[in-house]
Amino acid sequence: MLIGEVSRHSGVSVRMLRHYDRLGLVRPATRTTGGYRDYSPDDIARLFRVVGLRALGVPLAGIKTLLDTPGTAEPADMVDELIAQTRQRISRETELLTLLTRIADAAPTDWEDVLNSVKLLHDLDSDSAALRQRAALTARDGRLSPEALAKAVLAEPDTNVAGTLVWALASAADPAAEAALGSGLDSADPEIRRRAVSAISKLGTDTADELLRRALDDSDRAVADAVTLVLGSRGHADMIPRLIDMIVDGSHDVDAADTLRDLAHAVDTADDIATELGRLLDSDNLDSRARSRLAQALVDLPGEVAAHILDAHIADHDPAVAALATLRQHRS
Repeated sequence: MLIGEVSRHSGVSVRMLRHYDRLGLVRPATRTTGGYRDYSPDDIARLFRVVGLRALGVPLAGIKTLLDTPGTAEPADMVDELIAQTRQRISRETELLTLLTRIADAAPTDWEDVLNSVKLLHDLDSDSAALRQRAALTARDGRLSPEALAKAVLAEPDTNVAGTLVWALASAADPAAEAALGSGLDSADPEIRRRAVSAISKLGTDTADELLRRALDDSDRAVADAVTLVLGSRGHADMIPRLIDMIVDGSHDVDAADTLRDLAHAVDTADDIATELGRLLDSDNLDSRARSRLAQALVDLPGEVAAHILDAHIADHDPAVAALATLRQHRS
């Protein structure tokens, strides 16, 4: 079979077939009387082995070795090695892509900016919290874009460094910062979602609260509780039922009780809150610890309704609840 016909049937270009011949990969054993390459069935079979190995990512030099020294590698072993090599290459390319993306986020204007951004990004990735803290302080001078800073915040495990980065973000007063942090609320990692909530709550923007509401029903209880506490501390009365649930469940109950107390003062809801706490305190479905937490929350609430409810529990069958009710009476 002549080279043109082989090319049509195999999909391998004539130029590539000649290249394979020069390399000794697929070299027809015979030629026609006119000197043209004449491919035998064995040559065609070898060609398709070359095509298959190329598709697996084997370099041409490696293919020649495999074909010329049968038995040097079992197919399964070769595939496993190719998988390992491919994973290493993908890892290196992913690291490079991440670095390039972060440099692009920093919006460099010249090569000096690029070098400064690279150093700053490397420092923010350091294993040393002290070095990351110094880099975070430097970031306030505008060397990094809000997007780059936000990504650093979401990746930062140290609360002090994260706080400095958020301070730098807040100083920039750029809406892009809030949007970039908001992307962290959609992360599959609950720890990143918690960092996003913490950072957004510290920006102090008018739209931060609405952004945080996206995470109120987060699958991770710690994330949802953090949002509830933030919104409650900012005077959102619709958080009251959630805060009460936190007290009943014992999930950040001390913080929830403090937030309820502050809400009671801020939006004049003390009597409504006390009434609901009292209703739950009288419930037969709660254990002793939950009732004690409710009584403690009532102790801290202002208003006569809370006082009357506790007065009714001075002789409560639960000694802990009775002691708390008595405490409120003594405070009065």
